[in-house]
Amino acid sequence: MLFNSHIFIFLFLPITLIVFLWLSRYQYYTAIIIWLISTSFFFYAWWNPIYLLLLVTSIIINYVLGYLIIRQTDFSKLLLIIGITANISLLIYYKYANFLVDNINLLTHGSLQLSPIILPLAISFFTFQQITYLVDTYHQKSATYSFLHYCLFVTFFPQLIAGPIVYHKEMLPQFTKSHFDNYQIEYLTVGLTIFFMGLFKKVILADNIAGYASPVFTLAEQGQSIGFFAAWQAALAYTLQLYFDFSGYSDMAVGLSRLFGIILPINFYSPYQSVNIIEFWRRWHITLSRFLRYYLYIPLGGNRQNPLRHYLNLLITMLLGGLWHGAGWTFVLWGLLHGIYLIINHLWQSFMQKKAIHPWRRPFSIFFTFLLVCIAWVLFRAESLNGAWQIYQGMLGLQGFDFTEKISAWLWIGSLLLIVWFMPNVYQIMRLFKPALLTYPDLIIQTHWITWQPTRIWAVIFAFIAAITLLSLTQISEFLYFQF
Repeated sequence: MLFNSHIFIFLFLPITLIVFLWLSRYQYYTAIIIWLISTSFFFYAWWNPIYLLLLVTSIIINYVLGYLIIRQTDFSKLLLIIGITANISLLIYYKYANFLVDNINLLTHGSLQLSPIILPLAISFFTFQQITYLVDTYHQKSATYSFLHYCLFVTFFPQLIAGPIVYHKEMLPQFTKSHFDNYQIEYLTVGLTIFFMGLFKKVILADNIAGYASPVFTLAEQGQSIGFFAAWQAALAYTLQLYFDFSGYSDMAVGLSRLFGIILPINFYSPYQSVNIIEFWRRWHITLSRFLRYYLYIPLGGNRQNPLRHYLNLLITMLLGGLWHGAGWTFVLWGLLHGIYLIINHLWQSFMQKKAIHPWRRPFSIFFTFLLVCIAWVLFRAESLNGAWQIYQGMLGLQGFDFTEKISAWLWIGSLLLIVWFMPNVYQIMRLFKPALLTYPDLIIQTHWITWQPTRIWAVIFAFIAAITLLSLTQISEFLYFQF
């Protein structure tokens, strides 16, 4: 079930919310937890009921392992290893088995065959989330909660499908009786405002700019020559499509959670306003970056060893981060490219001794970082290395400079660039109402003159935004990050 579908907006969400509010009014705490778990299971099963069994099995096994890790201290490390291995093995089978078999056949000229495996929805997200639970439990960073609490932690529908990847310690304290007993009507207005901001980004901005990217990438996969302007149009259009698609989803997840009084961590904070690649990865898919940092990069040694090992750790982390996004060499190379970006960025900072960027250099730094990210997104979007190479040749002008593209495409691109570079994000607009948890302690929500208030003017503005968005829901498109 998609957040931008009619059945979700007009049936699932109202029913789920009305029953929740009724249970909250009479303080039926256990019933609230069971209701949210049940609706989350229904939400997940809507895609493919058979994989609900996989999700439930994964939850039970990880909860039992966490329970044993706390109590069987002599074997806690062994139990942790078993748990991580089981989770990673599950992910490898469903997500990478076909990729591995294809590459083994390519190297050995063999003919191994594997029945097609359908990737279970959200497996990357709920697997990583449960790994964080096991690791934090081992390090005694997680308090003990009931099985029902753990189920809701994993399955809570606003963040189940595409994140954010949350920590046990962030969510479980919010599932207490006192928290639900203190539900405030403000949560409805704040939650709906954030939700419709995200829905607007997805339906009006992301889905419309997508039409200028997909046809060109399709032609590239067919081996057709792509001209200079067409290639840059496609690369820029996809860069903006992915931005508003994922930003929109992240906003909707935060808004939906807030309707139920739950606050999620920030997962997306104006990443195209970053002045370098290091900052970009502290703004784009922040909870994934956080996971990779704390559960992969630092255990590998982080930056505590010699520079060569430090840069190798960066490269390994980004390679695996790329592979997490998809089973394909395009994703591996995308991760490798970002790893190289980060190494160069760190070397440059060492050379400059981390001097502050002068104000007149800041726009150039933002533009240059955006350009590097845009170039890398071609690999992320292309279905094959050949398709990516066709686009890159076009971007280099190796296949001609004929300007045959629609002016409307460049008007869209120009308009959306102005938004991503100069407009505030949802957390700045809603900052007076604590829209989300700070993913990093040093993450600062910058002030902006555009600030939402529960006034009639803002009510009219967002009623207009909601009306336009809902009337535009004619063709429902899946969120791009659902495939990961």
